[in-house]
Amino acid sequence: MSQKLEFATLFAKGAAMGAADVVPGVSGGTIAFIVGIYDRLLQSVSHINHRAIRLLFTKGFKAAWEYIDGNFLFTLLLGIVFSILTFARVISYLLATYPILLWSFFFGLIVISSFYVGKEVNRWGIGCIISGVVGGVLAIAVSTATPAEITASYPMFFLGGMVAICAMILPGISGSFILLLFGLYGHVMLAIKEFNFVVLAVLAAGCLAGLMMFSNILHWLLKHKREVTLAFLTGLMVGSLSKVWPWKQTISFRLNSHGEQVPLVQHNVLPWQFQASTGQSDQLLVAITIMLMAIVLVIAIDKGQKLLKTRS
Repeated sequence: MSQKLEFATLFAKGAAMGAADVVPGVSGGTIAFIVGIYDRLLQSVSHINHRAIRLLFTKGFKAAWEYIDGNFLFTLLLGIVFSILTFARVISYLLATYPILLWSFFFGLIVISSFYVGKEVNRWGIGCIISGVVGGVLAIAVSTATPAEITASYPMFFLGGMVAICAMILPGISGSFILLLFGLYGHVMLAIKEFNFVVLAVLAAGCLAGLMMFSNILHWLLKHKREVTLAFLTGLMVGSLSKVWPWKQTISFRLNSHGEQVPLVQHNVLPWQFQASTGQSDQLLVAITIMLMAIVLVIAIDKGQKLLKTRS
């Protein structure tokens, strides 16, 4: 693969991760699994450690950069940042205007992605089954938790960044939803839209601290306990389907950063129950079509990944 094509491909994958991370309920880690870069991403991030610093001072920048797979990480990060800054408004608009259709797309993505991750487990023994169940229960517990009402402050932005980034690299748990649980999602989205670099810098510092700690643990688990870890990640993804179920009944609302009422607590309902309780169309046929399109998209990406590997 040429350098230009590799850059464009990685940038696009990063952009897809960034777009997913904006949505509360969808994980960038899920997208990383879909596009086939999850293991490489964890390895690259886990190499940002004391050895990289030692290489920097003993053998120079180039050696340290190669050790952390800097070209890969930097290109991916460019795509993520570009996507978040560019699509934050678009995703917010779609969530407000076409929620059923947007959630349907991500529901289909996660269904087929959990199938592919689960297929990586060679043998579903008792240990893997227990691990999968624990992952599913954890995802459901996080997804159904009630968001907190916390005063936004710099320490909270740092802490929120630390926890959210851990969720972002776990398929099935959304970093955006963690920010929502912390009561910080609206503040972060506003900071992105208004280019409040002080808040974003504090959040980024928390993300970096959390990423350096958690990625090493997850990388070790995938290297030494891969089957059980993949089963756990499969459970996380299946459990997260409760959060991205397209048809929801709003129980309570909150005021966002613009003083507008937005849903706070929602319960999943069946499509015909949604139509009966809200008087709105359940858009069932369109929603199912979009789910199937998402499934076909992931299958096409998987086939494309395999084709590129055979040609390279």
